[in-house]
Amino acid sequence: MPPLQPLSIGLLAAVVGFASAFTIVLQGLTAAGASPAEAASGLMALCIGQGLLGLWLSRRTRMPIAIAWSTPGAALLIATGTPDGGFPAAVGAFLVCAGLIVAAGLWRPFGRAVSSIPPALSNAMLAGVLLDLCLAPVRAVGAMPELALPIVLAWALAWRWTRLYAVPVAVVVAAGVIAVATDLPDGALSGAWALPIPVAPVFLPDALIGIALPLFVVTMASQNLPGLAVLNANGYRPAASTMFVATGLASAASAPFGGHALNLAAITAALCAGPEAHPDPARRWIASAVAGGAYVAIGLCAGLAAAFVAASPPLLIQAVAGLALLASLGSALTGALAREEDRLPAVLAFVTTASGLSFFGIGAAFWGLIAGGALMILARSGRKD
Repeated sequence: MPPLQPLSIGLLAAVVGFASAFTIVLQGLTAAGASPAEAASGLMALCIGQGLLGLWLSRRTRMPIAIAWSTPGAALLIATGTPDGGFPAAVGAFLVCAGLIVAAGLWRPFGRAVSSIPPALSNAMLAGVLLDLCLAPVRAVGAMPELALPIVLAWALAWRWTRLYAVPVAVVVAAGVIAVATDLPDGALSGAWALPIPVAPVFLPDALIGIALPLFVVTMASQNLPGLAVLNANGYRPAASTMFVATGLASAASAPFGGHALNLAAITAALCAGPEAHPDPARRWIASAVAGGAYVAIGLCAGLAAAFVAASPPLLIQAVAGLALLASLGSALTGALAREEDRLPAVLAFVTTASGLSFFGIGAAFWGLIAGGALMILARSGRKD
């Protein structure tokens, strides 16, 4: 019987991980063209996939390996919108992204190339992706103050006293506000039991360049690499290649059912890998294993969350998602602007990504990375070191 401490931390990690970001995932899948049922299927596939993989890796390695969906990747989908070819084209891009993650693990030169992308550029691209969604709380307060202000105030007060619970508190208050103050259509929550809905992928160049490549970059740079850093900081040294291959294969398994990407967790990994989970580092894997089992259980109820979100005012849901991403935006901006010599290329990547620019059907995130990278190369080629 597992000790109470890792059991409670594992359950907490799963609840916080789900409540903090499920609205972002649903918004992202919907923006990519998914129907409410397909979005619920994608959320369920991600929950079950990350749960089973986290449980298996934790038991196999005896390390607290926590798995999560790509929250920055979901925000990217919101910013990019529905590609030509609709959701099947997005699913094709999800599969290609999964293949790239596997390749990063199998082919060392490719993995090193991914790791060599300047942090300033990857952080700037991520910040540009997040900016519009992080403005949603302000827009919601302006458009519907009587509904949005209680949510923002609840989040701020919870953040003041216990930051870990700030976003879950905002989610609970938002659910209460929506249930009490808005008229949900009759039958809005019917069919809340999620069912796996397979989507035949379509591989179109525009979606592959506009979704698959940026999704791969933000997932690796903003999730997998920080996830490894969290484990290393706590004294664990899992094989990076094994982690990339495992998360890539799990992403490929969830993609046909609407899941966009799975990766190593960072925030919930810090919970499971730290001393809060157990005084003995050799016993902390129990916490991540429990979190994995809890994610599987939560995934079976994903349809209820999807149905409620689909029936709610979109701006209010976006406001909750924006609050959840403010910390990520702050971290991304800090990383983008940390080095003075890379600052201007990073700013160019940021503003290009945030602009929503689209050429040849390819979204702004890709062009932001290209623009910032070109300016960085130009600047470095002119140096006389």
